[in-house]
Amino acid sequence: MDRWHFSFIIPVYNRPDEIQELLESMVQMDYKGDFEVVIIEDGSTKTSEKVVDDFSDGLQISYYKKENTGPGDSRNYGMKKARGNYFIVLDSDCILPPQYLNEVDRELGQDFVHCFGGADAAHHSFSNVQKAINYAMTSLWTTGGIRGRKKTLGKFQPRSFNMGISQELFKKTKGFGSIHPGEDPDLTFRIWKAGYRTRFFPKAFVYHKRRIDWGKFHTQVKKFGMVRGILNQWHPETAKPTYWFPTCFMVLLFTSMVLMILGWWYLSVLFGLYFLLVFMDSLFMNKSMIVALLSIVAVVVQFFGYGLGFLKSTILLNFNPKEPETVFPNLFFKKG
Repeated sequence: MDRWHFSFIIPVYNRPDEIQELLESMVQMDYKGDFEVVIIEDGSTKTSEKVVDDFSDGLQISYYKKENTGPGDSRNYGMKKARGNYFIVLDSDCILPPQYLNEVDRELGQDFVHCFGGADAAHHSFSNVQKAINYAMTSLWTTGGIRGRKKTLGKFQPRSFNMGISQELFKKTKGFGSIHPGEDPDLTFRIWKAGYRTRFFPKAFVYHKRRIDWGKFHTQVKKFGMVRGILNQWHPETAKPTYWFPTCFMVLLFTSMVLMILGWWYLSVLFGLYFLLVFMDSLFMNKSMIVALLSIVAVVVQFFGYGLGFLKSTILLNFNPKEPETVFPNLFFKKG
């Protein structure tokens, strides 16, 4: 690709307030080149049309309304409408730092890749719960693993809250599937099968707000675990023993509690040391005792939710001849 013209692809569902914050951050970017913004209203009853109109003078924006078919299909819709040849997919609850697009442009110039992923970070304006959940989702010591880190334990898997894909690769793979969540790793695996590589852009990070409470967070990570079982069936070459870690964590934590009642403390001490590590690491990163304590809660919710979801889907898919779409209909959208 000789040169690239960026198109931001942003699906939104009933979140005009989020779109306003995201567009405000785009206006303040340092990038001097040309780019467009494509907003796809995914069947919202509370639309962002007025917000988009307010930014039409300062940004090159296209706005489309469609029926609700999910974020994956909405991204595909936006990429088909976009005029650029390099698409940057964002979630509506993201805020861009001023240097974001300069960093993407610099990385592509140094080592061009048809698909990249960036990190997510916690903005100073986030609530304590948001910061704690962000820690759990990105930390080296949780299921967040290496996402958002420079070094990886394998090929980097971009996530669709901050992901770039060239027009060429979109046409080759036909974009995102109908599964949700999980549409981004599914696309990544198909990208690898098509012979393309993915790369992590460490400085092209976004502030990802994740406007959820503890109940919603548990539901979200449980779905992540359920989806992983489906992805292991679809792409068996990508399955790893480490995906069982949250389930093992859950079982061992319950076991440690039972043993502690019976007077055997050694396993509980190991968990205590682990939670102390999480507390100290979060304290160092967030500079807040409250966030550090809440990070322990977030990690427990994350492990239990993911572990239960992964165990459930793995068992059901291995002992049920039906297709995943039939077994877990709530994890799939109908394509438009």
